[in-house]
Amino acid sequence: MIDRKKALELLAARITDEIVVSTYSTATDWLSIIDRPLNYFSSGAMGLASSHGLGLALARPERRIIVLDGDGSLLMNLPTLVTIGRVAPRNFTHLVFCNGTYEANGGHPIPNPDVDFEGHARAAQIKKTFTVNDLDAFKDRIDYILHEEGPVFGSIKVEQGILGPRSYKDMYKGERRAALRSALGV
Repeated sequence: MIDRKKALELLAARITDEIVVSTYSTATDWLSIIDRPLNYFSSGAMGLASSHGLGLALARPERRIIVLDGDGSLLMNLPTLVTIGRVAPRNFTHLVFCNGTYEANGGHPIPNPDVDFEGHARAAQIKKTFTVNDLDAFKDRIDYILHEEGPVFGSIKVEQGILGPRSYKDMYKGERRAALRSALGV
């Protein structure tokens, strides 16, 4: 199992002009590591990170979109994999950090912690998939995550993060949305 924050630190060290979409627990970890205008946070959107990322990928084909999702979150919008597989955006990478819980809601277990998310992605016709469960394997995939023609789907097996209160207030400020719009020239 991987410490999610350590994996995110490895990814953050290589990020350049990609748009990174994240939600809930992964979003608070990501923001604590790398605060930048091209971070996209969606307020109250558990389950919708992949849909928001897909919309951005279709609207901005010149940019790599990386979605940082959670297994509990993806379960709330599993059909999005079918849409991603169908439209197959070449600039889209979807990473699902799997800890078997709804971490943002107190760490309650998901209905089946052994679900094969990579298998779901392949069944949805996403051809480039992988699963990793140790930090070295994740590190070895970073070039692939950042540069492989998509869609790319990765299931990252992680330890449960902190269950204490997390603050989402800062990531939803209007100034952040304005900075993202400015960085995108809109």
